[in-house]
Amino acid sequence: MKILFILLIFIFPNIVNAVNLNFKQVVDLNDPWSLTFINDNEILVSEKSGFIKLVNIKNKNINLINHNLNFLEHGQGGLLDVLFNNNFVYIAYTENRGNWKTSTSIAKAEFNDKNLIFKNIFQANPPIDSGYHFGSRLAIKDNYLFASAGERGQGMIAQDPTKHPGSIIRINIDGSIPKDNPKFEGKSNWLPEIYQIGIRNPQGLTLSPFDGKIYMSNHGAKGGDWFGEAKKGENYGWKILGWGGKNYSGIPIGPKWKPGFTKAIQYWVPSIATSAITIYKGKEFNEWNGHALITSLKDQSIRKLIFNDLSNVREEIIFKGQIGRIRDIQVHPNDGKIYLLAGNKLWLMEKN
Repeated sequence: MKILFILLIFIFPNIVNAVNLNFKQVVDLNDPWSLTFINDNEILVSEKSGFIKLVNIKNKNINLINHNLNFLEHGQGGLLDVLFNNNFVYIAYTENRGNWKTSTSIAKAEFNDKNLIFKNIFQANPPIDSGYHFGSRLAIKDNYLFASAGERGQGMIAQDPTKHPGSIIRINIDGSIPKDNPKFEGKSNWLPEIYQIGIRNPQGLTLSPFDGKIYMSNHGAKGGDWFGEAKKGENYGWKILGWGGKNYSGIPIGPKWKPGFTKAIQYWVPSIATSAITIYKGKEFNEWNGHALITSLKDQSIRKLIFNDLSNVREEIIFKGQIGRIRDIQVHPNDGKIYLLAGNKLWLMEKN
């Protein structure tokens, strides 16, 4: 048996997982997009169709919270990422800007378990008539709010720093603009909220509790998904670069990478349809501390990346095809167990 295990590791180094996992269904939901912990027992869940729910993971009660967001569920858009921080709720959503034009917008509300009164703190301009590539994830570092804004299927708009789509946004948590954003440090033609450009459909964004850096995942075209770091004033290259992928027509997009552009840490060709990510820190899977967990929609997997040595990034498939398309991942702040949104359910993942 030991010899067989060694042979499996040698032949299939990226699919052998030594951790026995147990999955438990917590509650049923309807097209959930994001979850965030309020405390050890309660989480907020956003559903793309427009609902915000307060879920008690212990007694499994679900309470619907009213809100005032002017959203439009359109294609891939609707209510997107939700983030609780210091008694405030931040949400990325598809804002209805009239005549089927929408934007990836961000709103903020003081937490209330019955009614959330949101106020916009950011709008991605220009508004666009498209149901594609909204992004959008949120992460807070110190007093900065980072957000990913997809390029709405508009391709080269991601190379235009006078427009928000296709970029990483950095604003202060009150919606004001940091004085050290790229516009004020040599890139005078950039919009003041833009931190980085050249991104297609970034559906993962997280703050590492280990090195304090912001990491993201990008959903490529036909190939070209990637995981990388958000870097101030830099350019990931979409749609000059294809990151190894092709257009859906089969026509090549561009090189995987070339000098002058930000290089991702890990690429996937063919696509796995990357979605949410986290840098694990916790007790339950303490051997994973500092490793990136990448969720997938297409092959319904979680990939673990060991990336402390960028010259030797190692990938393992933790599991695949067991709970459906995985939209979000969060680590319990106390016990380190993992909560996932997949297949219209909230799941708990723990050691068996």
